[in-house]
Amino acid sequence: MSQTTTHTAGGHSAEARFDAIVIGAGFGGIYTVHKLRNELGLRVRCFEKGDGVGGTWHWNRYPGAMSDTESLVYRYSFDRELAQEVAWNRRYIPQRDILGYLQTVVDRYDLGKDIQLNTAVEAAVYNEEANLWTVTTDGGESFTARYLLTALGPLSAANFPDIKGRDTFRGRLVHTGSWPDDLSIEGKRVGLIGTGSTGTQFVCAASKVAEHLTVFQRTPQYNVPSGNAPVSPEYLAEYRANYDEIWRQVRLSRVACGFEESDVPAMSVSEEERRRVFQENWDKGNGFRFMFGTFSDIATDPAANEAAAEFIRSKIKEIVRDPETARKLSPTDPYAKRPICNEDYYESFNRDNVTLVSIKENPIREITPTGVITEDGVEHPLDVLVFATGFDAVDGSYKRMDIRGRGGVSMNEHWSDGPTSYLGLAVTGFPNMFMVLGPNSVFSNLPPAIETQVEWLTELIGAAEATGRRSVEAVKAAEETWTVTCQQSADFTLFPKVDSWIFGANIPGKKNRAMFYFGGLRSYREKLDAVVTGGYEGFTM
Repeated sequence: MSQTTTHTAGGHSAEARFDAIVIGAGFGGIYTVHKLRNELGLRVRCFEKGDGVGGTWHWNRYPGAMSDTESLVYRYSFDRELAQEVAWNRRYIPQRDILGYLQTVVDRYDLGKDIQLNTAVEAAVYNEEANLWTVTTDGGESFTARYLLTALGPLSAANFPDIKGRDTFRGRLVHTGSWPDDLSIEGKRVGLIGTGSTGTQFVCAASKVAEHLTVFQRTPQYNVPSGNAPVSPEYLAEYRANYDEIWRQVRLSRVACGFEESDVPAMSVSEEERRRVFQENWDKGNGFRFMFGTFSDIATDPAANEAAAEFIRSKIKEIVRDPETARKLSPTDPYAKRPICNEDYYESFNRDNVTLVSIKENPIREITPTGVITEDGVEHPLDVLVFATGFDAVDGSYKRMDIRGRGGVSMNEHWSDGPTSYLGLAVTGFPNMFMVLGPNSVFSNLPPAIETQVEWLTELIGAAEATGRRSVEAVKAAEETWTVTCQQSADFTLFPKVDSWIFGANIPGKKNRAMFYFGGLRSYREKLDAVVTGGYEGFTM
């Protein structure tokens, strides 16, 4: 990561003052630095706690890590020339290649000189008289800026369940969200707790190299094939030739995953036709495609949802040879979590070196120095214990910092009843602080959502700069109305019917509430346009 260097303030107060401070150097932070510095001409400093850029893709280096949105739209769209130059050879991008792509963008736009690595922000306090944010780092440095932009990522605060004996384990105990470079699982006895999108990716990779893999499953998942395969030169040429139209379709779609979403209700066709459509999309692959590209109402109509769920359960019975393992792998809840896909997840359980333990039926009693004991008294001997137990999503990273707005009120106080925002971008009482993918942002493929938000915020800040406005702040009533809108958009779907990190249900004691806007990217962009047309309605400037 040659051009991304670590900076220090060197004790010079003149160097410590900026126009804008950005926290986080993932997809969101990188693009924010580019837009604010290279297009608005602001003096910007970005702080990143890792020793390299990439955010999620810097930390999540576990075996099997890759995007499960297709390569052609899991990237920035703003640089069409880069799209002509950068090639990829498979339908999905592995972690190391995503990281390399983001580093290419940093180098291409010379962003590294304004990104300070190995620096965690501990506090950010707003000075009302000066209209300045003061940011303090873990190194004891202080910096000020008119604007504070947080690009913390919705999945960055790791969740470690409190299991008896966890600290006694003498092998390697790791969370997938901070995988160490020196850890190899090849030839080892590996235990995995958690089978969400990360856990299922890990199963596919680990089952092929571990001496034995024991999967401790709490909730079975609806997995569909990813359809991952090499892409041809013709495929890439077609993408480049139709670049503008592809990205136009993405922005005008609901989940922004690069395929045409269905407008046909599932129950409007015969059972035979439904199975044909499900099979066709099963063969094509991709979780979002299966949920949103087959029929228009899989996520909203219980009968349509059950039809899709039953199709996937029938595939589990076909694929998994052991009937008891197939039963444990078969979900009974609605098909209403973030849709996931893998190349060969269910096939992995046909391997002799893979054991499935349903911890709803046979809970973990405790972790021992040498493994895991379940309630049936069996000890599962392990060399490595992997927690794929997710994150305190969306607001977790904010809660780990001391952010204080008007009157010294902390973000944790403001969010004591749950995280809220206006448009996923701003919070009342915190002037000139803007969030990329804050609470109640749009539920969609993230890079197009990030570009939408960063471009809109750049225009907002540009308008404030051009007119000499000292502060921009979300109005309380607008924040409250948006919170209700997001809850209503969730309630229109089946997503609230199951426990999911999307609603904070994976964290004990966390209030279950909508943390995304489920109306789709097109609807969200229309709302942002309407806010501008209304003179930045919902903001005081």
